[in-house]
Amino acid sequence: MITVENVRQDRGLDLFEEKRCAIDNVFFLNTYGKCVFWMNDRKVVMEKGDAILIPEGVQFYWKSIPTVFHSKYAVTFRKMNDSPPLPFFNSKEYIYAKLGCYDLIHERMKLISSQWNDKLPYYDILGAALMLEILTYCQRESDRGTLIPEKYNIVEIMKRYIQENYRRKITKEDLARVIRKSPNYAATLFSRTTGQTISEYVHSIRTKTAIYMLSESDLTIGEISEFLGYSDVSYFNKVFKRITGRTPSDYFNERPSIII
Repeated sequence: MITVENVRQDRGLDLFEEKRCAIDNVFFLNTYGKCVFWMNDRKVVMEKGDAILIPEGVQFYWKSIPTVFHSKYAVTFRKMNDSPPLPFFNSKEYIYAKLGCYDLIHERMKLISSQWNDKLPYYDILGAALMLEILTYCQRESDRGTLIPEKYNIVEIMKRYIQENYRRKITKEDLARVIRKSPNYAATLFSRTTGQTISEYVHSIRTKTAIYMLSESDLTIGEISEFLGYSDVSYFNKVFKRITGRTPSDYFNERPSIII
């Protein structure tokens, strides 16, 4: 198992961290913009979708690129004696990767951050489990090898199509027509790269939109469900809770009152 020691989010301009030797392991996920890392005196420009794992004992520091806003998560964690046998845990060098499964990792990272900030019961256990899940997905992607640019671009085309059409049913046949490949090729490449099936990715996009609408719109839960393409509101509730750990009603009840 692992224990999460600290979670933070860096957001802004002119940010930096002084050079230090990592006492524990640190995982960074960049979610917007760019910043520059130096690890054992090697330079890496970190962009959106990039991840860096710095093992204990590695010297590093980072800073913003002048005038460039960036946002990233940083999770410090410690390996325990009974940690799972992930090859990452044996590395003495930093690991840098452009993640095909970025969207999945980003969602898990947001959950870790909210657990850490809210300090709900058992937040430390859930945070450690989520961090271990993130490392496992990253290890799988590393084991498969670097995705060639052509395939990465094909996946981005499929993701963009889903983001533009998520309110209706999307099948592997739809994506196959978009990328001009076979349905099985489209489905396999998408899941192997993103760590999600096509339907899981569609549900995740719908859920993100639902969270915003539950907080910012005047629509009821039933109206939001229908707008997002769910004909059965109970199924919408089930999917929403599976992804977020909360019900739509939880967000709906936190909606600010309208003052007339």
